[in-house]
Amino acid sequence: MSANPQALLWFRPMGSGDLVTVADIEARSYTFPWSLGNFSDSLAAGHDCLLCLSSEMTVGYAVLMLAGPESHLLNITIDSAMQRQGYGAALLDHVVHVARSVRSEQLLLEVRPSNGSAKRLYQRAGFRVIGVRKGYYPAKFGREDALVMSLSL
Repeated sequence: MSANPQALLWFRPMGSGDLVTVADIEARSYTFPWSLGNFSDSLAAGHDCLLCLSSEMTVGYAVLMLAGPESHLLNITIDSAMQRQGYGAALLDHVVHVARSVRSEQLLLEVRPSNGSAKRLYQRAGFRVIGVRKGYYPAKFGREDALVMSLSL
């Protein structure tokens, strides 16, 4: 992949016709994935649901709740076969741009402490840990905490 993955990518709103593809990528990416219903509910709630595409193929997606001065990144995923090629950074950069475009002052997200690659991606983008949500995520043996991270916009 070239040094500038954004030159090869485009982004568009997710629609109901994309839900099966998105849910399939989600199921292959996580032990505890969002369901097709979770994505459908996000569309119905009016969240910004975005696709990241390259060569007519969906490589990832993001679900963003825009809420005035505070936006919340609910889900960001790159297809496991396409990871470590710069797509995640490009999609995250686009999400930050969307949040800034509606004059959000802060972008929040949760991440598993065990997800080292995601934590590094967020830290490189300027996110900082601001808290912990105890027992937030389901885990193989019980629950896993979530790190709450914030980016000032």
